[in-house]
Amino acid sequence: MKLEPVIGDDPRDILRALKSALHGAGPALGLGMVSELPGEVRPGTAVVVTTSGSTGVPKSVVLSRDALTASALATADRVGEGAWLLALPASYVAGLQVLVRSIVADREPAVLSGSFTPQGFAAAALMMASTDRGQRIPTYTSLVPAQLSRLLDAAEDDATVLTALRSFETILVGGQALPPVTLERAQAAGARIVRTYGATETSGGCVYDGVPLRGVSLRIMRGEVQISGPVLAEGYLGDPELTDAAFPRTPDGARWYRTGDAGILENGVLRVRGRIDNVIVSGGVNISLDRVERIVRTVPGLSGAVVVGVPDERWGEASVVVATRGEVLRRSESVQLEEARAAVKDAIGPHARPARLVLVDELATLPSGKPDREAIRRAVASLH
Repeated sequence: MKLEPVIGDDPRDILRALKSALHGAGPALGLGMVSELPGEVRPGTAVVVTTSGSTGVPKSVVLSRDALTASALATADRVGEGAWLLALPASYVAGLQVLVRSIVADREPAVLSGSFTPQGFAAAALMMASTDRGQRIPTYTSLVPAQLSRLLDAAEDDATVLTALRSFETILVGGQALPPVTLERAQAAGARIVRTYGATETSGGCVYDGVPLRGVSLRIMRGEVQISGPVLAEGYLGDPELTDAAFPRTPDGARWYRTGDAGILENGVLRVRGRIDNVIVSGGVNISLDRVERIVRTVPGLSGAVVVGVPDERWGEASVVVATRGEVLRRSESVQLEEARAAVKDAIGPHARPARLVLVDELATLPSGKPDREAIRRAVASLH
């Protein structure tokens, strides 16, 4: 089966090609960094998504028509059917799934053109209002936490943005953990938020508010979250060793995806604790940077902060809080840092306290909108 690269990120181009691929009438799509990929893929493939991810190591994830469709149907089963607004890059799996859900529902998606702004989002959202046989058609969208934060900030002074946020039946938020303070703000504003968890390898989010979608199974193996079900990718194009490592099979033939995330299941509800490998050793003690970051983000003025690890002459490694100048409250950096250190000390212990606070004009991000942690780490390390 032919694999045809989609040049650029124009969502209309991707939508047209995706319709053909999902219906089996056209070639599979190649999204992302596809110049080095082979021109043929196995039958049934709809999309190959190549991304550098937060580690900078490219992976080409093979997604079948069946997996993408199963994900879209399971989402409709959980949150309902209606019209979708695309506010994320269509070459990113969460944006791609907005298009898949629209195709499966046989509805044309609304598309937010150009760069993301609260005013543009509001205009696109409010133009979606329509009815079918006298009944309002529910609307949905998918965002990353940084977009939601921008919308909430704008909604404080712009009634149109607030109305737009409230107009959606459900707003899916994923890509990274949603800070509790942001969720509370959204709920207070009247937005109906569902937190999603998943990966490109699971056709996007497949666990909503900690509960797996229909057909999806979860297990915790040696502390790692693993996922099974019809939404799983076929594997990594041209890399059978990586595929076998990431998608092990049980004796009964079931395939599981190893997420690399630490988590626990409590009464059937998943709680993700961070990346298993996002740990530094400081003074001989293992410290989860994800756990530190979650605590730091509860401090006023640091809800969007990123915590990275850098070499340290005294401790071997140390954690550093990186935040934007525009977000930090009007107080000295030293006071803000001490508040973060105190919060981490109370929640985890004195050994986990971050060493520094670094302020930047803008956090480096990936095309998906997630923080580019490797780029941020390199930038902080270069300051020494």
